[in-house]
Parts: sequence; structure tokens; C-alpha cells
Amino acid sequence: MSINENAGLETRFKTKNINFFYGNSQALKNISLDFYNNRVTALIGPSGCGKSTFIRLLNRMNDLIPRTRLEGEVLLDGTNIYDPKVDVVDIRRRVGMVFQKPNPFPKSIYENIAYGLEVNGKRGRAFIQERVEDSLKKAALWKEIKDRLYDNALQLSGGQQQRLCIARCLAVEPEVILFDEPCASLDPISTRKIEELILDLKKYYTIVIVTHNMQQAARIADYTAFLYLGELIEFGTTDQLFTVPKQKMTEEYLTGKFG
Repeated sequence: MSINENAGLETRFKTKNINFFYGNSQALKNISLDFYNNRVTALIGPSGCGKSTFIRLLNRMNDLIPRTRLEGEVLLDGTNIYDPKVDVVDIRRRVGMVFQKPNPFPKSIYENIAYGLEVNGKRGRAFIQERVEDSLKKAALWKEIKDRLYDNALQLSGGQQQRLCIARCLAVEPEVILFDEPCASLDPISTRKIEELILDLKKYYTIVIVTHNMQQAARIADYTAFLYLGELIEFGTTDQLFTVPKQKMTEEYLTGKFG
């Protein structure tokens, strides 16, 4: 990790001069951003501005899409995760991801978490049981389901399913957690629980969240990046960006003049 001179913060993740293409179409244009340890960074902007494309670069999810091309570097603790020598499976363990819609496996609550541990070579019933319980506690779900561990995860409510997916991510001990609109399909009460959970998790992780909800960004993010048409328009502390934006386009988006 490097120390950011301006903020005095540890930079866990960094993108340098990112250009990204779907075939001949350029989706991201020259984006350089730092993501700080134990901080929440929100990516905001209208639909189609490149937020989800960008966040999926951070754990190489876009590798799964044919005819894509990346220029620039994505550095995790100083190492370019797109270096041919880098183990993609290890990157996706270190950089966990929670998606827009909860996607639990059609297995028991317990198996949803144990499966990821077993795939990553973790063995021993006692160890796995301990990790399952610890992950569910960190995801603020343990008290609600501790007597239902062997029920099918699909029986949980939408908000509980999303917290289970977060627990599943935490079980393999990531360093960074990416959230791609994690509350988009949730009711206000479940949304509040997820936001409170994210604020708690930043004590231990570097967090990046894509959100369409500007109020959500204002509530939980330490830093905010505004993207428009694949370009980074402005980046700064959330307080600064929302109260005294430096770019006219940022101000117009935040005040609802477009988007």
C-alpha cells in the first residue's frame, strides 16, 4: 500500500489511465482514481455512464465478456492485477463483489458460506463452522438465522439474502469489497440495514460502491467519484463534492438538471 500525500491515507487500490472498450466502442476514457483503505468510495452518475463497467474492472469480471479490451493499469497494493502472472482466482478472492440482485446458491444458508471456503481449499469441520458463524455475525445476520442454518437460503427475505451474499463474500477474507448497487432491489428498511453494515465493514475493508441513489452516497461514502459518458468528471470527499462541487456538470447533475 502507498500513502496518499494529500489525505494522509493508505491507498489500497489505484487505477491509472484506464481506457476500456467493448469491441470498437469505448466505454471508459482515461480514468485515474485512488481508493483508500478503511474508506467507502461511491461511484455516481446517470445510467450508462460506465459505473458498473468500471467497478467490474477492479476484480476482472469484465474478462468474462468477449471482445473487450483494457488499456492502463489497475493496481492492488502496487501490483497490476492484469499482469499475465497474476492469479485471477486469487484476485477475485481478495477483491470480493456483491451484486445488484441477491444471488444466493439454491443450497442451505450454511452451505452458501461453506462452499466458498471449500473451493478455496479450506478444510476441517470445526474451522468451517467457526468461519460461517463469524461471517454471519459480521454481516449482521447471525441473530436472525442462527436456528435456521440448514434451511434453504432462498427462503430468506430479499434483504436477508443480500446480507447472506455479503457474509459469503466475507468468509474468504477479502481485502476489498465491491458493491454494485446492492440496495437497488431492496425495501427502505433492508436498505438501511445494508448501509449500516457497510459503515461497520469499512473498519476492516476498502469499500467501493456503485449507487444511483445520491442520498445513499451522501450518507455512507467518504469519497465520491462522478462519472459521465465514460469520463471521470470529478472526484473528492463526499462533503466537498456535494456541497461545493468544482465542476459545473457535477453541480447540474446533483441539482437534477440532467440524469
